[in-house]
Amino acid sequence: MKKLLLWDIDGTLIKSHGAGVRAMEKALTKRFGVTVDLGSIDWAGRTDSWITGEVFRHVGLPDTPQNAHDYLEAYLAQLPLELAHGQPGVVLPGVLDLLETIHHRNDIAQGLLTGNLRRGAELKLTHHQVWHYFEFGAFADDSPRRNDLGPHALRRAREHHAVDFTPENTFIIGDTPHDIACGKVIGARTIAVATGTFSLEQLAAHAPTALFPDFSDTAAFLRVIEAE
Repeated sequence: MKKLLLWDIDGTLIKSHGAGVRAMEKALTKRFGVTVDLGSIDWAGRTDSWITGEVFRHVGLPDTPQNAHDYLEAYLAQLPLELAHGQPGVVLPGVLDLLETIHHRNDIAQGLLTGNLRRGAELKLTHHQVWHYFEFGAFADDSPRRNDLGPHALRRAREHHAVDFTPENTFIIGDTPHDIACGKVIGARTIAVATGTFSLEQLAAHAPTALFPDFSDTAAFLRVIEAE
C-alpha cells in the first residue's frame, strides 16, 4: 500500500440533516433538564468533545469530566433514534462508488479522521450502510482538538496495515477549513469538497491540494490520489 485516505464524515460522506444536533439538544434535556436551541454553536469541523464544552458554556453548566461523560452517553443513546425517525439522511453524491472502488484496490488504504466519537461514527455510518469500509480511524475520543487527530490516525493505519504511510502519501478529505488545517499540520495532502456548509470559494481560500463540488466524478478523484 502506498496511499492513505482519511475521511471526514458529516458533510463529506453523509448528510444526516441535523440528527446529531437534535440528539445533543435532547440529551441535554434528558440528562440536565435544560431545553435550548444549539443552532448558534459553530459545529462544522469540530469534535464532539469540543462541542460538549461549548454546550456547557452556552447553557451555564459546569464543564466537569463527569458531566461530559454523562452528556455524551445520553447523546449516544439518543442518536440512533434521531437517525431512524428524523428527516432521512443521505450518502453524498459519488461517495458509494468511491468507497467501493477504493475498497478493492490493494495500493490504497482508507480510514476515518472525524470529529465524531467512535461510537457516534459507527452509529451514523452503520445507519447509512458504509461503516464496513473503515477498519480504523481517529475520533473525538482521542482529543477535543481536531488538529491533534492526524497522528492518531497515522499510528492506527500503521498498526492495521503494517505500513508507514508518509504524510505526502496521506490525504485528509473533508468539507471544512478545519479538515484542511488538520491535514496541513501533519504535512498531508488535503482534498476539500463543497457538500457541507462551506462553498467552493470559501474552501479554496484555505488552499487545499484539490477541491471538488462533490465526489460524483470518480475518475477525477482518483487522478488526484494517483498523481506523484
